[in-house]
Amino acid sequence: MGAYLLKRILLMIPTLFGIMLISFTIIQFAPGGPVERVIAQLTGTDAGATSRIGGSGGDGLQGGGAAQPGGGSADGGSSRYRGGQGLDPEFIKQLEKQFGFDKPAHERFFLMMKNYLTFDFGKSYFRDVSVISLIKEKLPVSISLGIWMMLLTYLISIPLGIRKAVRDGEPFDTWTSGFLVIGYAIPGFLVAVLLLILFAGGSFVQWFPSRGLTSDNFSQMSLWGKVFDYFWHLVLPLIALALGAFTTMAFLTKNSFLDEIRKQYVMTARAKGLDERQVLYGHVFRNAMLLIIAGFPGAFIGAFFSGALLIETIFSLDGLGLLSFESIINRDYPVVFATLFIFALLGLVVNLVSDFVYTLVDPRIDFESREV
Repeated sequence: MGAYLLKRILLMIPTLFGIMLISFTIIQFAPGGPVERVIAQLTGTDAGATSRIGGSGGDGLQGGGAAQPGGGSADGGSSRYRGGQGLDPEFIKQLEKQFGFDKPAHERFFLMMKNYLTFDFGKSYFRDVSVISLIKEKLPVSISLGIWMMLLTYLISIPLGIRKAVRDGEPFDTWTSGFLVIGYAIPGFLVAVLLLILFAGGSFVQWFPSRGLTSDNFSQMSLWGKVFDYFWHLVLPLIALALGAFTTMAFLTKNSFLDEIRKQYVMTARAKGLDERQVLYGHVFRNAMLLIIAGFPGAFIGAFFSGALLIETIFSLDGLGLLSFESIINRDYPVVFATLFIFALLGLVVNLVSDFVYTLVDPRIDFESREV
């Protein structure tokens, strides 16, 4: 196992490098960029940004601008930028230098990767704060949604999946399968809008808050009041997020248990006189839960960065999903590439942890005999 882990760790380096290189290359051919964004702001033609560019944004670039990726060149002057006609070419060159685009693309890329190896992600182009500070600021929302959604999904889907396996083909199995499929087919953002209309003061009752993670007077509440207020704000977003997630986990649990229940060792255990509960939880459970337990690290990390953009927008939750979207729209490349680097690195690490958990759950699995 040790040799396999070492190979996988070494393989992470070229994999991560390739992900960043491909993404960086694509950005070079994408229309627009930070320089064009600033020009559009100055000329009053910018209608696509999700937030205004502050006057201090330029100052905030000096700490890490040269190491940040993006498109553009200092050679073409104002003619290379839409809306830049009529502006002083020297001003355009100063903008390019400020954003670090006065260097060739390959040099910008290697400077970026050099800084990223030390987890120096620089500053946001337009917010005058470090990228790490931005991520830390948005992380509590994503953690709240991710952890509770994952726990809710596991706590409901696993018992439901076991019950469906035990009663396979019965009315309970049929009806629950129908409900799960319907819930999976309905997009989460439609569920979120419906919940707002029905229960958050849209057109009917206002039993739940419609925005934010806490109330305005949260700091003045007692400890139990804060706990209640926090979870009360999470009810509707979690329902919208987790409704579709139940389906995959429930059916995976059911199919895993059905595969094990039909095996010879289960019939042998029943022949020895063990009751159904002893057979199910004493023999079947460990083997049937192998895939689910081993996939827990991936679900744990993936829950933070799942597609919660629309849910965050609908419920006014300022998390990582919304931050990534706004950064792409605003061409805030330091934030875009830093989040991509962090997510890719976490994904590679989680896949490695998942393989390790497999061996803990079932020591019979031997990765040493496999090719990486």
